Amino acid sequence: MVTEDDVRALALALPETAEKPMYGTPAFYVRGKWFARIRDEGDLLVLPVTSTEEKDGLIAAEPGKFCTVPHYDGHAIVLVRFGAVDAEEMGELLADAWRLRAPKRLAAGFDG
Repeated sequence: MVTEDDVRALALALPETAEKPMYGTPAFYVRGKWFARIRDEGDLLVLPVTSTEEKDGLIAAEPGKFCTVPHYDGHAIVLVRFGAVDAEEMGELLADAWRLRAPKRLAAGFDG
């Protein structure tokens, strides 16, 4: 099971990432653009995805891992349950979200 501390360490390991609050909870930014936020509940991570179709597909394929709330209806944003992923998978999910928000050159440098 992933903890808030694990999420923080994984997110901050990504290039040019900073932490600052969003809606009173920890959020992670790359060059001023958010790419992850821990929800008030403390066991859900908010992540952007490429499209609402991707979001719907993730939730349909693995509802124990991915979910949403009405606030995010119509948005390419998915919630990830901490208890349903290990650190390796959480790191991959964070890196994918980071790539969506990072400048192209920074992301290209990260991917080598």
